[in-house]
Amino acid sequence: MSEFGRNAFAAIRLALLFAGPLAEAQAASIADWEGCSSIPADVDRLACYDRVSGRAQPEAAPAPPAGARADMQPEMPPMAAQPEPAEPKLLSTLSRHWELDDEAKQGAFLFRPHRPNYFLPIKYSNSPNNTPFQDTFVQPDLGLDNLEAELQLSFKIKGMEGVFGHDNLDLWFGYTITSFWQAYNDTISSPFRETNYEPEAMRAYRTNYEIAGFRGRFVNLGMLHQSNGRSENLSRSWNRVYAQFGFERDNLALLIRPWYRVPESDEDDDNPDIEDYLGHGDLQVVYRKGRNAYSLMLRNNFKRSDNRGAVKLNWSFPLYGRLKGYVQYFNGYGESLIDYNHSQQSIGLGVSLTEGM
Repeated sequence: MSEFGRNAFAAIRLALLFAGPLAEAQAASIADWEGCSSIPADVDRLACYDRVSGRAQPEAAPAPPAGARADMQPEMPPMAAQPEPAEPKLLSTLSRHWELDDEAKQGAFLFRPHRPNYFLPIKYSNSPNNTPFQDTFVQPDLGLDNLEAELQLSFKIKGMEGVFGHDNLDLWFGYTITSFWQAYNDTISSPFRETNYEPEAMRAYRTNYEIAGFRGRFVNLGMLHQSNGRSENLSRSWNRVYAQFGFERDNLALLIRPWYRVPESDEDDDNPDIEDYLGHGDLQVVYRKGRNAYSLMLRNNFKRSDNRGAVKLNWSFPLYGRLKGYVQYFNGYGESLIDYNHSQQSIGLGVSLTEGM
């Protein structure tokens, strides 16, 4: 055999010597990859792929010696305490109604309740005021029933939030309509005996001070027109400017509102003596307990002789969902404009959808 043949034969033998182990290694590697693919858990499957591919694995922390004391074991670094989420701020009645806190603000041009919105299908008066309607009754024995219904709808809109750049000053516009309906009086065709219309504009200024244990929350400066839209002898109307001061203490809210009547000429004044009966302001107290709300309105002319005034009590309580029961009691002068100089007691029962003040 030539020298070239001997060298070629040696190369072939060397190649055959290494071919077997390489083939076995390749076959084992494929089997390992297929084994990893059959692992269902994602974490375990990825760890298997890392092991087969030769990727470095994280070293496990060495186990402490069997006789080592617990206090000698290495301590884990303390984890930073996670801050607890802040609890939502509980807003008071006045804050929700006038959006006094930043969390209560909802922006401009959105309808909100102003005064209570309610429907009283049953309302009884001990002394209906027939005097203004005597000329309208065809027969002398006709008159108003003691039992009637009452409906009030009231809303307000914020016209400007932060007037002239002042965050504490907002401009509001409100409208209230109250109707008294002789719904069960068929003898006179069940008319609406009286409807009062009350547009107003209010500039609410947010305050924060303490007085006699109460927190002063706002001062409202407002202009108010109230009329019944009637003509001639049945017409009643007046215009007022007022300042309303709002205070609160826990679940109790106190509203003080003195007013000044805008003078009218004798020819245009339908009720020149209205202040003798409705006075120069009112006081309102609102107390809430759970989902129940109680309110008291007081009004007086503060005259020793011919002292006149009125008291109104309201109670709303939960019925179903947003629907609430509503009870109203009134005693005194001026339950409506047509009754401004007539005293009576009345009590009504019905429902309310939204509260107001």
